[in-house]
Amino acid sequence: MRIAVTYDDGQIFQHFGRTEQFKVYDVQDGKVVSAQVCGTGGTGHEALAGLLRGNGVDTLICGGIGQGAVNALTAAGLDLYAGNAGSADEAVEKLLAGTLAKQDLANCGHHDHGAGHACGGHGHGQQQVGGNFGVPFRPGFRG
Repeated sequence: MRIAVTYDDGQIFQHFGRTEQFKVYDVQDGKVVSAQVCGTGGTGHEALAGLLRGNGVDTLICGGIGQGAVNALTAAGLDLYAGNAGSADEAVEKLLAGTLAKQDLANCGHHDHGAGHACGGHGHGQQQVGGNFGVPFRPGFRG
């Protein structure tokens, strides 16, 4: 199993389509065996579904997400756990323990991300780019 979490400084980033990084966890026998932070290379919204699936991800944990991205992730066969906040590592542990609620519905119903944007307090403009930003996302990358 390969799990991706929208990622910003240890936390679940709150806007799927604007995430600049994923933390990707490889899981075997119900335990995390490795984790890596990978850049998205500027890919956004629906194109991220193909990026994730193409890199062997089968499960996504995120915060806010729009309907177009939900449709693309569903079409790509990914399991979606949307509407989450807090520590990325803790969310993965909850998923593995069976206590993370499955949510696969859009919770961000707009495409205007201007000054009036208040979609659940995503925290736009608060991203902090880590040392691995811009590194191509590919299987086996260890950052």
